[in-house]
Amino acid sequence: MLELDKFFSKISEFPCPELFAKELEGFDSLENVWDILKRIQKGFVGPRVKPEILGKVEEGAILVGNDIYIGKGSVVHPGALICGPTIIGENVEIRHCAYVRGNVIIGNNSVVGHCTEIVRSIMLPGAKAPHFNYVGDSILGTGVNLGAGTKLSNLKNDGTSVKTRIDEHVVDTCVRKFGAILGDNCLLGCNSVTNPGTILGANCRVYPCAVVNGYHHPGTIIKLRQNQISAVSETIV
Repeated sequence: MLELDKFFSKISEFPCPELFAKELEGFDSLENVWDILKRIQKGFVGPRVKPEILGKVEEGAILVGNDIYIGKGSVVHPGALICGPTIIGENVEIRHCAYVRGNVIIGNNSVVGHCTEIVRSIMLPGAKAPHFNYVGDSILGTGVNLGAGTKLSNLKNDGTSVKTRIDEHVVDTCVRKFGAILGDNCLLGCNSVTNPGTILGANCRVYPCAVVNGYHHPGTIIKLRQNQISAVSETIV
């Protein structure tokens, strides 16, 4: 359900392209796009980390654990905290106060920005979560950009498995923690929120402050409708 090629165009450039293979030893077959998250949650990242620091870790940054790989040209700024297991590709920027909580793979030329938190998630090459973002149990395709304050919520309040709506059907994903799957070049406006189980095809646009649910076809524009009232105050201060 929901073919990978409708979401991601640069899987071959990802540090661990086998993650997207339909069949992978030790893991269930991929039947749905969210099954990729199940592989991450079941320990895909750890065995594939070859600990090495080829980029620059600036003074004041903190690395926790020996299972961290940082590729050439990547920079970890002061105040950032990275926990293993984590794989960071080439020319990645991990900015001040970013928090990489582990079980994360970040593709080349991506950005994890100031006060952004990411856990059990994947960023394909060129994805950006640059300002005050939360990325939990999610996949960001190439060219995705999260506006400042955007949150990818990954857990229902009652703790039950996440259900998502695909056209007229409600589907139980059988995943307890499932944030968002964002296809290539999706752009989310400032302070937008995706509810657990949100799936956006490539080239979707989400306006600022919108709350998004379910599956949206490639190229969809999602807006928040509101009435804005403007009046001149008669109060003289």
